[in-house]
Amino acid sequence: MAETPPTDSVSPGGSTADDLLERARPYRNELLAHCYRMLGSVHDAEDLVQDTYLRAWRASDRFEGRSSLRTWLYRIATNACLTAIEQRGRRPMPSGIGAPSDPERPVSESPEVPWLEPIPDTMFSGDQPSDPASVVVSKSSMRLALVAALQHLPARQRAVLLLRDVLKWRAAEVAELLDSTTASVNSALQRARAQLEQASPVEEELTEPTDPAMRDLLDRYATAFEKSDVTAIVDLFKEDAVWEMPPFPQWFRGREDIVQLITHQCPIGPDQGLMLPTSANGQPAFGLYSLQEDGSYHPFHIQVLTLHKGQVAHVGAFFGDALFTAFGLPDVVRPDEVPAHLAGRH
Repeated sequence: MAETPPTDSVSPGGSTADDLLERARPYRNELLAHCYRMLGSVHDAEDLVQDTYLRAWRASDRFEGRSSLRTWLYRIATNACLTAIEQRGRRPMPSGIGAPSDPERPVSESPEVPWLEPIPDTMFSGDQPSDPASVVVSKSSMRLALVAALQHLPARQRAVLLLRDVLKWRAAEVAELLDSTTASVNSALQRARAQLEQASPVEEELTEPTDPAMRDLLDRYATAFEKSDVTAIVDLFKEDAVWEMPPFPQWFRGREDIVQLITHQCPIGPDQGLMLPTSANGQPAFGLYSLQEDGSYHPFHIQVLTLHKGQVAHVGAFFGDALFTAFGLPDVVRPDEVPAHLAGRH
């Protein structure tokens, strides 16, 4: 049976709290995307969306229908995010807090820093419009470089920029949400745009993963890493490519330095890795697994790739088994479980 299309408003008369939550359910994915852009953490975003629905349920009797249900939910979510940012601070990438590192010096973790996290595409793109252009626009607002740049903005400027430029709210609506004035909102937007432009995220190829050239590039990339083929890796990276890997604060610029890092400090040798394809932040990604003594593969890190003109411009390699769970990737891959179309690489 076809699902009843969601309405964008609720009649205050006679609607129960459960009725309101049912009408609010279709907005969960976009609220998750909004909270993620604000917070830079998939786990914090999930918690804040859950909190948003709980607050909406508790306040359902105060929803009077003067604005749309969607707008009301965004108000709750945005204010919850502003409180969370005040309590937890921003989530940087390593390149946002220091200079590039020497690849010959050992790297060391800084787990006390609340690092930026990637988000699986499946979490925010489950109900996308069928129009390909709309899908690209939606994915572009989730790009890793953009989310990282947003983390450098003060919380209220971050909210203003997202509400105005991504969600296309009117200045008066944003002012009402933030208990501010239209002039203050417009001023904050100008400052946020200027600071975001200074961060200048790298220009990216918004190519769909079905593009043959992109698929070939990603296949060659995965093979090169699984075989630790240094020559192939050099050819795949841009000369000024960047590699960073939270929770390690060290980061590296230039393909020669990246190759040195991989050659001398990566514990995964030739034919000891397994790259399972996935996608994050609207970008191609891989779950890298390490071969263990029993012949099985265990999680190592998740790589999120930024591509530019047929080469890899940036890799964010994110460590943490909890991320593999969030991406729906297995916690162990046994030899007989390696997908058939990948087994040929081993």
